[in-house]
Amino acid sequence: MAQKAEIRSTLPLRIQTILRNFWGMSLIFIGLMILIRGVELHLVFENHVLDFTAKDVFFDGFLEDLGWFFYLLGLLFIIHLFISLLSTTGARFFLQLVLTVFLIAHLALVFYFMKTLLPLGKDLFAYNFDDLILTVSASGQLTPMNLTFGSIAIVFVLGLFYLGPRVFRFSLTAYFVLTGFLFSGLLAVNLLKANRDLEASETKRNVELNKSRYLTEESFDHLMYGGEFYFDFYLRGTNDDLLIIKEFTNDEFPFLHKNNYPDVLSPFFDTLTQAPDLVFIFVESLGKAYSGKDAYLGSFTPFLDSLAQHSLVWTHALSSTGRTFGLLPGVFGGLPFGEKGFLELSDEFPYHHSLLSVLRDNGYETRYFIGADGNFDRVADFINYQKPVQFEDEKTFSPEFTKTPSTSGFSWGYPDKDLFLNGLQKLPVEASKPQVRIFQTQTSHDPYTVPEKELYQRKLQDHLNNTLNLNSAKITEYLSYEAIYMTLLYADDAIKLFFDRYKNRPEYANTIFVITGDHRLPEIPMSSRLDRFHVPLIIFSPLLKRTDYFKGITSHYEITPSLLAMLENQDLINLPEEVIWQGQVLDTARTFQSFIAMPLMRNKNQLVDYIHGEFFLSEGQVFKISEGMNIDPVNDGALFTRLNGEFEEFKNKNSYMVQTRKLLPPESSAGD
Repeated sequence: MAQKAEIRSTLPLRIQTILRNFWGMSLIFIGLMILIRGVELHLVFENHVLDFTAKDVFFDGFLEDLGWFFYLLGLLFIIHLFISLLSTTGARFFLQLVLTVFLIAHLALVFYFMKTLLPLGKDLFAYNFDDLILTVSASGQLTPMNLTFGSIAIVFVLGLFYLGPRVFRFSLTAYFVLTGFLFSGLLAVNLLKANRDLEASETKRNVELNKSRYLTEESFDHLMYGGEFYFDFYLRGTNDDLLIIKEFTNDEFPFLHKNNYPDVLSPFFDTLTQAPDLVFIFVESLGKAYSGKDAYLGSFTPFLDSLAQHSLVWTHALSSTGRTFGLLPGVFGGLPFGEKGFLELSDEFPYHHSLLSVLRDNGYETRYFIGADGNFDRVADFINYQKPVQFEDEKTFSPEFTKTPSTSGFSWGYPDKDLFLNGLQKLPVEASKPQVRIFQTQTSHDPYTVPEKELYQRKLQDHLNNTLNLNSAKITEYLSYEAIYMTLLYADDAIKLFFDRYKNRPEYANTIFVITGDHRLPEIPMSSRLDRFHVPLIIFSPLLKRTDYFKGITSHYEITPSLLAMLENQDLINLPEEVIWQGQVLDTARTFQSFIAMPLMRNKNQLVDYIHGEFFLSEGQVFKISEGMNIDPVNDGALFTRLNGEFEEFKNKNSYMVQTRKLLPPESSAGD
């Protein structure tokens, strides 16, 4: 009698192979990610001076990483399982490729964070391709050495993932236990999300974040919910506790209101007998943390400090955005942000007016000077919309000037001293009309390359030793940011050079100078999540009859309404009856107070901050602002509901403006 052949199912063996492939590579991935977290913490604390330790962020950072492992591997497990039903080999190759891409991308995000102390998020989607190439080129990261290292790293990681299933060979039961732990953890992180107060220190929270998880969540939010939507109604937040009670006039144009701004500046000026010239000096990355009176890092702008003693100075001034893209729309119009900043609406700017267009309609001429490419961030589009008589950028510099040297082969443009000298050369000897002149610097910008390097190294050492009187340990800490501090000293010297030359011009005696920073630089750790917006604001003029320091919170939004109100009150210009400024007026209180309300945009695509009075709403957490722009968490449900409602109302109006382009009715302008 023939013996029956034993029939055995191959299913358990196939399942074991599928799980071995998945977990062999996943365990390698987890191990490498933990190693990268250790390297990240080492590099961050090695290259930056922080007011907390690695121990302070280790546990929360570990939880961030653990949550990311559960999310990513849980999703990949399901995909891997489905592909394995078709081809085990294909699924293995797919998983090997995907994990390699995620790991290399994570490594790149860590190095980006190590340099900037900011995780990459939605702002990745806010720049056009040309701007991204310029930014990456300027960073000096696309070097042959880095590209070679990256290629070697990719091959090495692919090899490790290839070896994973051959090294981690467990029983089928062990694989089931690992898989059960994975999905139990995934369920737990969704059900047991931490509900703790947001860190007042943005830098500390940024260190804790898993950089890949942050970019993934920000990308998902942008792609799924990033479109502009609006509701056909407005909730009109209260403004009776602000400096100005605005009378809104037309729901079809939700930012439109009566021009009823008081003149707060005339008491500080002599009576103006003729229209004064206005000169704006915008200093790249000039934060209050390292400039002016009570700068908590010490001031690195000695000339501006001396000028401030003869000026009107606001010690609690805010920019409207955490990057340069909001500077011009904020200062000259208090304009809404749109989706990615007002400048990104350049394909079809909503009809609007600004300080530049209003003064143009009153006989002024606008001249704009920058040492970089005027097309970056759509700057040229915005300025040209205002119809200037002169626009000078890197393409129009005189041949005697040389661009800032760069080790990467790319330069942002001309250094600040050359910016001012080139501009002064090209100004008319005599002007028949009153002038608005704008100078925008760029040397104090990544990669922080300063001309005359050896000279400014000596100046920095002297400043640390003899001006700030720091001990050797502190000096060592400051020298961790040597290149940055040198560019700040250089920018200050450039402004001094400008004033030394400008005061010899005949129009100097009838000129009002406005000096401010566009934002605080992020590479030096920030004290709080409001610190990035805290900038110096100085108004200097030979026409001033008295000077003062003011402690009331104010912003870039208040500059245009205040200057125009003064000029109108002195019968020098005519203003439209209705305006769209979002700001109030400059607060001239000598004691700390806050009577403004405004949104703050950190980066393009990142609108998560709002201030009303002495309260600051950031990512769903309310903070109380105190003198020095310090913030402390506040747990008040009713207050959060009110602030969040006002913030949502602004975003609603902002979205409406983007879709309809209805900002200002043409007939409400003083002319175009």
